[in-house]
Amino acid sequence: MGRVAVVTGGTRGIGEAICLEMKAMGHQVIANYGGNDDAAKAFTEKTGIPAVKFDVADYDAVENGLTQIESDFGAIEIIVNNAGITRDGVLAKMNCDNWNAVLETNLKSCYNTCHKVVPGMRERGFGRIINISSVNGQQGQYGQVNYTAAKAGVLGFTKALALETAKYGITVNAIAPGYVDTEMVRAVPPEVLEKIIQKIPVGRLGNTGDIARAAGFLADERNSFITGSTLSINGGQFMAN
Repeated sequence: MGRVAVVTGGTRGIGEAICLEMKAMGHQVIANYGGNDDAAKAFTEKTGIPAVKFDVADYDAVENGLTQIESDFGAIEIIVNNAGITRDGVLAKMNCDNWNAVLETNLKSCYNTCHKVVPGMRERGFGRIINISSVNGQQGQYGQVNYTAAKAGVLGFTKALALETAKYGITVNAIAPGYVDTEMVRAVPPEVLEKIIQKIPVGRLGNTGDIARAAGFLADERNSFITGSTLSINGGQFMAN
């Protein structure tokens, strides 16, 4: 059964792969993006998946954007909170703007989207919410106090919301990717990236399909007994209990 699925930060990298996975499952997929119009246009031309622009950190923009999507495509029953940014630096040198930008885009955005879609999911008795966290939200990372705090917050958000919504047929789960071969990771200096790969037991970076297939699994309506969980996909780099 096809459902309306929204993927934030959906036009590139992991988000693009999740969109394609959801489309292959028969869902009506809409990708959100924040700023790169050229990339969004190229994504839609290549995939046939519509892309809608709004800032996930802005509550009013999210409400308006999701309202328009529901008007155009129908009730949102699957949402993947994938949008994220980095503004790295040690705490002693991190300004308030870089702290706020990462917390608002990576964590507050989960509140913004879920606050909009959860009431409708409750009424219909079905929903799938998938929040993309990070291995660094599980283990910490030097120079990423903002990013690590936000991604750890996503894990707590997931567990609490899962408790609140379970009786309404809504599942809320998280995926914590390790280092995946995306633009963000390829921007890491080669000598640093080599050291990172050396710490991954399987000996390579992940690929976006690894994450997308997990998102498709969690979105499947048959998997209604999995909620409040975190699926760690990191090649063995960090083995969470």
